[in-house]
Amino acid sequence: MKKITLSLALCGFLFVGCTNEATVSKDSVTEQKANFVAAEEIGLRKQSVKDEKIVETKGVPYSVDAPGTSKKIERSFDNAPPMIPHDTEGMLPITKDSNQCTGCHMPVVAKDMGATPIPKSHFTNLRKEMGEKGRDLGEELYQGRFNCSQCHAPQAKLDPLVKNNFKPDFKNPNAKFQSNLIDSINEGVK
Repeated sequence: MKKITLSLALCGFLFVGCTNEATVSKDSVTEQKANFVAAEEIGLRKQSVKDEKIVETKGVPYSVDAPGTSKKIERSFDNAPPMIPHDTEGMLPITKDSNQCTGCHMPVVAKDMGATPIPKSHFTNLRKEMGEKGRDLGEELYQGRFNCSQCHAPQAKLDPLVKNNFKPDFKNPNAKFQSNLIDSINEGVK
């Protein structure tokens, strides 16, 4: 009988304890609502992150400097794709059959044009499944690298919304304006 009474008392305490914890006070609900952050308040653009239809970029000032007259932009980090410092009006979209970038950036003419030459990595087949990994294509641009704007973008002239304290640490001072990606890829490979 003592065991039954003790068991009932224990069950009663558990029931009361669980009931009290499960009860949510009106104050805690009000506090949770006060701490709620709407989707429109999350990003820097202060618009819904669920709908891209209403995003407007009107008034974003991009460079209007003609190609060859603009100042090169320092890369963000070692082997980062360089930003496009000049106007791209009439150059986009880039297709396999229409790529005006190569007219100035192919290595054979880049120096004379004052342009950043397309790096060696863009003339190398790096796809293992093709059975030719690391194959040097000579002066032929690798077919997967024709779409320059896939990695390279024009730089807008805006004040940053958030201060950036990042300071790149370049292995080589020349890496601020040129790529050595193929050397980095092949580092340690025999």
